[in-house]
Amino acid sequence: MPFCKQKCSYCNFHFSTSFSLKDEMLSAIKKEIQLRHNELENKTLKSLYFGGGTPSVLSVDEIKSLIDEIQKYFSFDENVEITLESNPDDLNKNFLEELSKTEINRLSIGTQSFYDEDLKLMNRAHNASEAESSIKRAQDFGLVNISIDLIYGSPTSNFEIWKDNLNKTIELQVPHVSSYALTVEPKTALEKWIENGKIRSPEETEQNQEFYYMKDFLKDNGFDHYEISNFGKPGFHSKHNSAYWKSEPYLGIGPSAHSYNGHLERSWNIANNPIYIKNLNQNILPKEKEILTEKDIFNEMIMIGLRTIWGVDLNRINQNFSSEVIDYLNQETKSKIESGILEIENNYLKIPEKHWFLADGIASDLFIV
Repeated sequence: MPFCKQKCSYCNFHFSTSFSLKDEMLSAIKKEIQLRHNELENKTLKSLYFGGGTPSVLSVDEIKSLIDEIQKYFSFDENVEITLESNPDDLNKNFLEELSKTEINRLSIGTQSFYDEDLKLMNRAHNASEAESSIKRAQDFGLVNISIDLIYGSPTSNFEIWKDNLNKTIELQVPHVSSYALTVEPKTALEKWIENGKIRSPEETEQNQEFYYMKDFLKDNGFDHYEISNFGKPGFHSKHNSAYWKSEPYLGIGPSAHSYNGHLERSWNIANNPIYIKNLNQNILPKEKEILTEKDIFNEMIMIGLRTIWGVDLNRINQNFSSEVIDYLNQETKSKIESGILEIENNYLKIPEKHWFLADGIASDLFIV
């Protein structure tokens, strides 16, 4: 859902702050569901995820109308996970009361921080008080399967503030946390402020310290660290994101959404709202696709697998790749295994948790170029 009230200083996702095309967008999204539903062979959905942008800018009736459209073509698994990404300032009493009557059973709240100076730097639409009260209100209406986003390593923060953010998370009994280091993306306000000397650049050593503190702190408080940026209490792991990490097929609807058929084809929609709408009004799918090569599939398995608690299934590597690829992987991992940067457990290649902060770099060293 490619609409947001305002632009966060660190964000380079596709969205618009103008809502003038919202009604047309909803119609186009329903049209895309109609045209593409047969791309998913399994007509029983295990998960449905409303992402963005900010889907919580929709009314509950609009959200419900999208669910109704999906149910024309799919049924829901009895344990289906239906997540709505939301911002704290949208989660007022009336919205949550109506939302609790729908099929939505999980909230992903863009909290980012419980500290006002962080939120001002990020140009978030909410303040620290709303960050806390939105979670409590959602729980009051029975929406207890809540994930919050937290950002660490902000120039406006420090180690003590980060510890307070994590303590607040435990105090609020939030069962899932997605947490990311503040990164400076190109063509963002944050990049411009740093270039102009308005604020200092995030420090990797501080982010490293805060990451490992978070890892130990949340594990001590009953969370599983099941992907580098994701922590969940037992029974509250994200089913939807876990499907991505396990290379299961998924269908992405809306501008800039990506899809994967579980085999060799990946596709993505155009990141342009007017063109997306115009194409679908003409029954044209506004997407491009690519056929993945052996190299693409291998690199993706390495990149995703090494970010998770499960690791990379070496049996699957041996069954699905050529001897050249298998020999390459054995050669490239040998010294890393000897040095302890990688390990093999039950024939899964993994990064020991003490090296997880460096996972992306370790994985990229193994890519076939």
